[in-house]
Amino acid sequence: MPLFLERVELFAQHLRTLGLPPYSRVCILGANSAHYLALYFAVMHAGFVAVPLNYRQPADTLRYILRDSSAALMLVERGFDYPVGQCHVIEYDLHGTTFNCVRQQQAPEGPPTIDEFAGICKVMYTSGSTGVPKGVLLTHAGMRWAIRSGVEDLGNVRDEVGLVVAPFYHKNGLYFATLLLAAGQKLVLLPRFEVEAYRRAIVDYRCTWLTGVPTMFALLLQLDLSPNEFRHVRRISLGSAPLSKTLLAEINRYFPNADVTNGYGTTEAGPVIFSRRGLPADCAPDALGRPANGVELKLVDGDDKEGVLAIRAPSVTPGYLNLKQRTAAAIVDGWYITGDVVCRDENDVYYFKERADDMFVCGGENIFPITVEKVVEGCNGVSQAAVIAVDHPIKGQVPVAYVVREPGVNLREEDVKAWTLAHGPAYAHPREIIFVDSLPIGSTLKIDKRRLLADYHQRLDPLLQISSEGRRSRSPST
Repeated sequence: MPLFLERVELFAQHLRTLGLPPYSRVCILGANSAHYLALYFAVMHAGFVAVPLNYRQPADTLRYILRDSSAALMLVERGFDYPVGQCHVIEYDLHGTTFNCVRQQQAPEGPPTIDEFAGICKVMYTSGSTGVPKGVLLTHAGMRWAIRSGVEDLGNVRDEVGLVVAPFYHKNGLYFATLLLAAGQKLVLLPRFEVEAYRRAIVDYRCTWLTGVPTMFALLLQLDLSPNEFRHVRRISLGSAPLSKTLLAEINRYFPNADVTNGYGTTEAGPVIFSRRGLPADCAPDALGRPANGVELKLVDGDDKEGVLAIRAPSVTPGYLNLKQRTAAAIVDGWYITGDVVCRDENDVYYFKERADDMFVCGGENIFPITVEKVVEGCNGVSQAAVIAVDHPIKGQVPVAYVVREPGVNLREEDVKAWTLAHGPAYAHPREIIFVDSLPIGSTLKIDKRRLLADYHQRLDPLLQISSEGRRSRSPST
């Protein structure tokens, strides 16, 4: 830890010599590394605002973020492509323990100090799945509170070795890495998720605490594993997607000593929203928990048992950068309206239901993909499912399910359809079942449904029918 802190101080000193005004936005583009993490802390320590960049985004999107954030400087890992001409650039090298400036243009002249950024420590841009990314403003005070709360919630942890593969341009990776450092624990970083490298890291470094998304573990469990190689793992913290009972059973089989939890967090409100401390021993792994200390929750657009979750906590964002109308809609009297539907049981334990924004309409009926996915995953032989909405000439949109079978199971499309018709409303049953070996992971390690939708349209091409009236595409069955 002292060496890491020394590196942070050295980097901060170097940044201060550049003559940037206070609160200048400094973008960081690179893969997970100790240098990246040190630069991230150094930017804030020097009095500037950190803006992590998603290196998987196209150049046009990165240019938009640089303009939107009024970036003064971009720190780029050597070897990474980046848009040029909008701000000054320093390339950093991963070798050595000091700030190795590979290429630096003239001392950058940053934008003038803006009161809006007083107290802001970073801007986290969303993935932009529904349009251009939104810049979420996060404060020093809020992030300090979130880390203190996370450490307190852990209790007296010791001898943990945490493995972080979630990218640092995503809140999960940065928060978990910061939490481990704040708690004085060991941290193992991977630059990106590759299933065999992930497996080797767990074993070689004797990692005791893993975080990720269910799809990562579904891919891991497809490898030829020994039942004993992960017995040292004590914690598995999953998030960003629901955990099926089938996948949970497989995780428990290969990680017999691990406490598996499926958490919840948002960029806008931080990851410290719920706590599982004090929950009944038989509480389901998919239970989010009860409100963490200092967090207020309420349900809107529903009743006191189910509705859209609203959050008020010290970590809640003051708003979106340059988006006053979106801020006014999302932050109401200090409450952040998440858009996520949750329910609460008689013990005041919360459970995730669905994302309100994901809803689509099929023949006049509202359908939530996650609800259909849960029904499909209840079918014997299904390991994972992802549901997308595809256009339909009569119904508007209909659900189509991508399904990963359990190993060695001969499951047919008609079997899954019959199950969904018997265990869910007929209007919500998937009109097509597409079997795949695995589900694609996006840049934030969530299931990439845009790729599934693109795959679906590609699959239609061989089925296009030519008639005297022209070229038309096949539609799913009604």
